[in-house]
Amino acid sequence: QVPLKPGRSLMDWIRLTKSGKDLAGLKGKLIEVTEDELAKHNKKEDCWICIRGFVYNVTPYMEYHPGGEDELMKAAGTDGTDLFDQVHRWVNYESMLKDCLVGRMAVKPIAAPKEISSTLSEEKKQLNGMLPEKKVLGASAKDLTPSYDWFQTDSLITIVIYTKQKDMNAELVIVDCQDKRLRGEIIVDDHSYLVEVDLDHAVQEDLAVNIAEKVGKVEIILKKKDNIHWKMLGQPLEHHNTFIKCKDRGLFYRKCKLVSKMEVTHDTKLFCLMLPKSTHLRVPTGQHVYLKQIIAGTEVVKPYTPVLPFLPLDFKEPSHYDGAHIYLMIKIYSCGLFTQALDHLQIENYISVSNPEGNFKKSQVQTSEDLFLLAAGTGFTPMVKLLNFALTEVSCLRIVKLIFFNKTDDDILWRNQLEQLVLKDERFEVQFILSQPTKDWVGKQGKISSSLLSEVVKRSRKDSKVLICICGPTPFAEQGVQYLKDLGYSQEEIHTFTA
Repeated sequence: QVPLKPGRSLMDWIRLTKSGKDLAGLKGKLIEVTEDELAKHNKKEDCWICIRGFVYNVTPYMEYHPGGEDELMKAAGTDGTDLFDQVHRWVNYESMLKDCLVGRMAVKPIAAPKEISSTLSEEKKQLNGMLPEKKVLGASAKDLTPSYDWFQTDSLITIVIYTKQKDMNAELVIVDCQDKRLRGEIIVDDHSYLVEVDLDHAVQEDLAVNIAEKVGKVEIILKKKDNIHWKMLGQPLEHHNTFIKCKDRGLFYRKCKLVSKMEVTHDTKLFCLMLPKSTHLRVPTGQHVYLKQIIAGTEVVKPYTPVLPFLPLDFKEPSHYDGAHIYLMIKIYSCGLFTQALDHLQIENYISVSNPEGNFKKSQVQTSEDLFLLAAGTGFTPMVKLLNFALTEVSCLRIVKLIFFNKTDDDILWRNQLEQLVLKDERFEVQFILSQPTKDWVGKQGKISSSLLSEVVKRSRKDSKVLICICGPTPFAEQGVQYLKDLGYSQEEIHTFTA
């Protein structure tokens, strides 16, 4: 993110979109845009970008873009879909840029009639529950594509998904059942298999998920509302029975109820959200979710990394952390549009929560001997589950060290819990570093720097396998990575959390 000029906040942009000003520059007309026409609009003062077939005039938005003008200019006059997906595919650009819409990209004519017929037959195949060839990984991997079946008793419907994976677990299975619409997603490496059906009859709210981890079989068990015989499972929806890359799968949201809000520090709170009974979802260590709110008629989305309700000092997952709740530690900014709206949510209110995302792999920790966690402020949030996992499940670790940067000691999140954890496990160390300490602060002070990191990040042995995880504001993370590389750590030894 870059600092925005005064009067260029998200709220200011929302006000501008509602002012009636002609932001697209076409006096309300929509046009069909050719590639040649799009390419002409490639300057800051005249910038069009195509996202998913729609063209937007982003010139008025330049000064309001949190990533800065340079980021938008990377896609000026071109199709920016891939770039957009890499950086923030979760942003609802349709809502944010609806008043900047110029029109659709002109569709290129299809060369041969043959292609038309094959496209149609492929769509038919998909509707019939078959998998189009292009959806699979290639002919050799065809036998690894998951499949499903279903059966019933008088009172139950059981959908069985054969994942063909030997190490299936609860974190790789996401199930939602809303208004007769069943959605079951299985994550297989960087691919996603989806069963999505409009059920034939109504089912009860609570569902069960059984996983046979060794054989990779997943059962979704639904209770019938009426004990009648179902002739079919239901109507397949558009993406039913598809196996595609996770990044090509749209984000799915469900409404979660706010059940508690607790103060952690003077400006940070721990929110507890309850998942619906008809949802099975476990957020993996190192992954984040997106929260979605409608603010002044515009859909606004922000990523947050779930934490545990507290640091488990006895090294057991707390019993009330049962998978039915998601805990989020969120800093409330006095002029932050999104966090202010969050803070004003009442207990029992609802907010939309997405599926988990993130590229962190637990195996990175399981093959390490030294684990260093560099966090600034709420960059501490991904470290919570990571600490728990490292200290409870990874016996090969010699050192687990948290280097925690804050402005003042009032800003340190869970300081007491962290200090207690040091006493509980001799492998764990914590170093608090303050940039604006009071006179009586006796610990380290300063900001992230090469000299400071050379002091606090040291291998336990000359050739020990090390993993350094870093999370905080963008400048902190970028500088940290550069300093670590200057000190001789490789890219493979560094993981940056983006949320």
